[in-house]
Parts: sequence; structure tokens; C-alpha cells
Amino acid sequence: MQADTLPLKDIHIPEAIGWWPPAIGWWLLAVLIPLLMVFFIWIYKRLNRNSAIKTAKKCLAAIKQDTSQDANQKLVELSALVRRVAISVAPRALAAGLTGRDWLAYLDQSVKGAPFTEGVGQLLAEAPYRKSAITDAEISTLISLCEDWLKTQAKK
Repeated sequence: MQADTLPLKDIHIPEAIGWWPPAIGWWLLAVLIPLLMVFFIWIYKRLNRNSAIKTAKKCLAAIKQDTSQDANQKLVELSALVRRVAISVAPRALAAGLTGRDWLAYLDQSVKGAPFTEGVGQLLAEAPYRKSAITDAEISTLISLCEDWLKTQAKK
């Protein structure tokens, strides 16, 4: 046989690989990247929340042990501290604009009963308008209530 008459065909190159459907690795990346983003956002919020509560506990202990301040000054600092913690751990739009009874009702959501709206927690809203002075017993009770509130925030 002669080489010219052999029934041989030329080398066939396979077709180019199409882009669809993607390989399994691309599917895994498409699923894992959003999941990792959600996870890291959750971790960031969790760490931010825990650091805010930890710092607030230290500030509360400092307020409790400070003997140089009178009851009114301690009340002002307690009110500001509770407000800062609430804004840090809850959505800003939910906690930042609350005042008066609405603010106390918001604080009551985290603790049993209604110690803020019906108990000593009323001092946070009523203190600037009270005619009588705040006693040290009321402040120590309010500090204990704020400690309980902070503990419930840490558990969330």
C-alpha cells in the first residue's frame, strides 16, 4: 500500500470547553463566599457587642465605687452609660430616639417585671424633674438594677 491511498484522517482537536456549566469549584465558591461574609459580619457584631458590655461593666463598677460623686452625679453617669450600651447593642434607630416612658419600657423588655417603668428605674427619666434629692439607697438599688440589665444584655 502506498501512503497516499491509506484511509487515514487528520488529527482531530477536541472542541473548546464551554464556560457553562461551571466546575464544582466555582459552585462551592459561589456558596462559600456569601456564607463567609455573613459569618464574619456576625462575628464582628458579636465582638463589638461583647466589648461594649464588658466596658460598660467596668464603668458601672467605677461609678459604684466612686465616693467623690454625689447621688445626682452618679445618676447622670448611669443614665448616659445605659443609653450608650443600648445604642451599642441594639439597632441605633430602635434605641437612640426613645425618651421618657418609652425609654423605660424599652429597658424593661430585657428584665423580669417592670423595674424601670414601675420601680426604682424611674429615676433615669424623672430625676431632672424631681424636687426631692436622690438618696444613696436609691442610687445603690438603681446600680444593682443596671447591673442586672447589663447581665441580660450579655446573654442575648
